[in-house]
Amino acid sequence: FLFHWLFFSCIAELFYCSSSKLKMTLQNGSDTSARSCSSTADQNHSLRWDLTPEEIRHQTQRLIRRMKQAYDSVGSVDIENVCFENTLQVIGDAKAEYAASRHVLDFPQYVSPWKEVRLASTEADKRLSDFDVEVSMRADVFQRLILKVHSIKIFKLQKLHKETVKKYVEKSLLCFEIVQIGFFNISFTQEIKSISKQISELSIDFNQNLNEENTVLLFWQEDLVGLAESYVNGLEKAEDGRYKVTLAYPHYFPLMKRCHVAETRRKMEMAFHSRCKDVNTAILEQLIELRARLAKLLGFSSHANYVLEMTVAKNPENVARFLDELYKRLRPVGEQERHYLLSLKRADCERRGLEFDGQLHAWDMPYYMNQVEQVKFAVDKDKLLEYFPLEVVTEGLLNIYQDLLGLRFQQMEDAHVWHDSVKLYSVLDSVTGEEIGQFYLDLHPREGKYGHAACFGLQPGCLGPDGKRRMPVAALVANFTKPTSSWPSLLQHHEVETFFHEFGHVMHELCSQTRYAEFSGTQVETDFVEVPSQMLENWVWEKEPLRRMSRHYKDGSPIPDGLLDKLIASRVANTGLMNLRQIVLSKADQTLHTKDRADTAAEFAKHSKDILGIPATPGTNMTASFSHLAGGYDGQYYSYLWSEVYSMDIFFSRFKKEGILNPKVGREYRRVVLEAGGSVDGMDMLKMFLGREPCQDAFFQCKGLAQTITEQNSQ
Repeated sequence: FLFHWLFFSCIAELFYCSSSKLKMTLQNGSDTSARSCSSTADQNHSLRWDLTPEEIRHQTQRLIRRMKQAYDSVGSVDIENVCFENTLQVIGDAKAEYAASRHVLDFPQYVSPWKEVRLASTEADKRLSDFDVEVSMRADVFQRLILKVHSIKIFKLQKLHKETVKKYVEKSLLCFEIVQIGFFNISFTQEIKSISKQISELSIDFNQNLNEENTVLLFWQEDLVGLAESYVNGLEKAEDGRYKVTLAYPHYFPLMKRCHVAETRRKMEMAFHSRCKDVNTAILEQLIELRARLAKLLGFSSHANYVLEMTVAKNPENVARFLDELYKRLRPVGEQERHYLLSLKRADCERRGLEFDGQLHAWDMPYYMNQVEQVKFAVDKDKLLEYFPLEVVTEGLLNIYQDLLGLRFQQMEDAHVWHDSVKLYSVLDSVTGEEIGQFYLDLHPREGKYGHAACFGLQPGCLGPDGKRRMPVAALVANFTKPTSSWPSLLQHHEVETFFHEFGHVMHELCSQTRYAEFSGTQVETDFVEVPSQMLENWVWEKEPLRRMSRHYKDGSPIPDGLLDKLIASRVANTGLMNLRQIVLSKADQTLHTKDRADTAAEFAKHSKDILGIPATPGTNMTASFSHLAGGYDGQYYSYLWSEVYSMDIFFSRFKKEGILNPKVGREYRRVVLEAGGSVDGMDMLKMFLGREPCQDAFFQCKGLAQTITEQNSQ
């Protein structure tokens, strides 16, 4: 998950980094980096993570004043003197500075160990989001941009020989064309402001509620039968001797996959999909109404139509066609898999002397899908877990990325970080030795921390007003099991896959070499942004990389070849059901954002039953904890499946054929795809790297569906 910071109208994008991912940059082209920061450093020129709540409030006020001055300068330019340099260039430089200062203020809400700091950061985020709306609706600035930018394109675009500059002007023009309807109508602009501010605050509240969620369930040891010894030993105990199980990923997913006690799984599933149910359901349904109103004010039939305007898919009709075609191909496979799960449940109930109710429930799915891997592929998950200690996985992952992309990573000692478990690394080009970026690893859960896995861009790589390059910085935030005095942090294989995915986003952030913050790193079309990260997931399903990232936690021995073969073969396990679930989420998202209002729980339940064949648990509402819907993927969740089609084409067509660890292909990938950031359209990058138009064949081959598809097409 690449965390997008929400921006609320296309005009706002002109003043805030496109599809912005919580990022921070340094002012005045400073070469200051995270390494040089300390508690005594200048507060406005460093990546500081020790700001007090009062300092956050003070710096928020200062940032607003500074940015207002920048836009005042654009708004005061004489109309006849408007040109690229005194309008769009000024705005571009302001974006970089704004991102620089903003995210030292709004990122702590996701990671700070201090609740007071998280609250102050959240409030700063709200104030700055309100400012985004205000500045985006300034008629004086808008007038100077829109009245002259067309003439810039007509008379000067050919002189702007840099392709990134051309794209910057063209993208700005598209934004203007979207929002200029009725701009100078005062009542219109006031309504836009009001709606946008409400969307901003509600989105922040939605995510804050999830971050602060701290439900704990209590179970006796007999309720946890089937779970690994390392799992149970890692749980805290209540005074009465029961075990405390939270809804954090390292607790929830292993329990749902391994616990033999159906009632325990039911309670966990019920609690997990009831997180923040009442408050966030109300927020989400209000967001849906507000987004629909805003889209119609801007001349679009729905919010989905609005947000898809600048994606590869372009409109909801193309998204629906893509999802429907995928569903048609996956449905027969999903039905077969569902029937097989039901047979496993019947046999399991008979073996344990339990009543068989003839149904698959939501709390049955992870458990019996895990059994498929054991029964059909003989994957011993307990044994496999022992070969993935976090430190070994991290070392292997970093080495693989270094060798593949021509980089060198160095851990920075005594780094300024927000928690003592966080590590900071410097990234250097392996040939020139030049430092190209830095990244943080924050890998363990703690109270109040962001609860999923995500890459946060903290500083966009771009040129400052003085022509000096600003170094990109990113953070990989995850929630892998903490080590204890008796057990190391051991990763499930799917967590290793998540680690590789998110680090793919980190590399996208750090390897880009663009002029504008607008195009830095992952600032690409939303339905292309997952391509680089999904492509790199493939390395955790290949023998050589797996050997490099694994060793037994006790004696350092390698994974036996037999276990590796079984793991790799299991990649196609449950592929129909897992991809159908992604279609459920994508369809639910599209449905919610093509309507004026919706019953979110009912919509999700309908799609789950119709597409997946599994009813939602009564009384739950999965969408109340569906953070993507308040994190920049609203109307665009289909992007995960859409991107996977392209990512598989890249892997199978180039890396699988020419060598999965071939540094020549890796460096070409870095140059063509990663370095370009968003300065080149995603489809153009694909064509350049593949040497042809992309196709879907590799996607179905990877899912183990190629034979099924061929049989269907021949009928």
